[in-house]
Amino acid sequence: MDNDFALLRLLQLVSPGLPIGMYSYSQGLERAVDEAWVHNSDTAATWLDGILQHSIGCVDVPILLRLYEAWQTAQAESVSQWSQTLRAYRETSELRAEDCQTGQALAKLLTQLNIPDAQLWQRHPQASLATLFSLAAVQWHIDVRSAALAYVWGWLENQVLCTVKLIPLGQVAGQQLLQTIATQIPALVDNAFTLNDDDIGGSAFALALASSRHEIQYSRLFRS
Repeated sequence: MDNDFALLRLLQLVSPGLPIGMYSYSQGLERAVDEAWVHNSDTAATWLDGILQHSIGCVDVPILLRLYEAWQTAQAESVSQWSQTLRAYRETSELRAEDCQTGQALAKLLTQLNIPDAQLWQRHPQASLATLFSLAAVQWHIDVRSAALAYVWGWLENQVLCTVKLIPLGQVAGQQLLQTIATQIPALVDNAFTLNDDDIGGSAFALALASSRHEIQYSRLFRS
């Protein structure tokens, strides 16, 4: 990090208190718990590790890196292209809606925090969390690797909070789960830097199946 201010901005960006509604999404985990695929710490770790390796690490992170570069070099067409590409990887309507809604919410917040480039994305149909997260990182002079680490950490922390509520797990068990899986994040981010455009891609079939079933689940706590 260049300075302490950038670090503080990064902490603000990944804070659970950021008003973009992440707490209301479980990304199919609620259905996985309902189906008893996930029912304790071990199965939760397997679930989260699978998504981390087969979706977040090979889709979200490399695209985040490209969005960061596009914002940094003022390539609006490239920002739009990679935002659309990321949206195309969302395999269910609720996952697409989540990405768009959180992205638009972050765009609204960043506009109010004096980042004018965010304004056009407040109602943009291709908005995604990664799109606006990378914009904030560039504007706040957060280096790209730190931004990528924080983006994955934010995803993992939200998912662990969901497991604590849904299984349920105790708070200590949740922190142990977070600590265990977080050890993989640095290597996962470093690997994303090595991927060419043609290498980007991945799919977690159980996530897609759980999410599609969650869309018609009768009783639920989360929006996805």
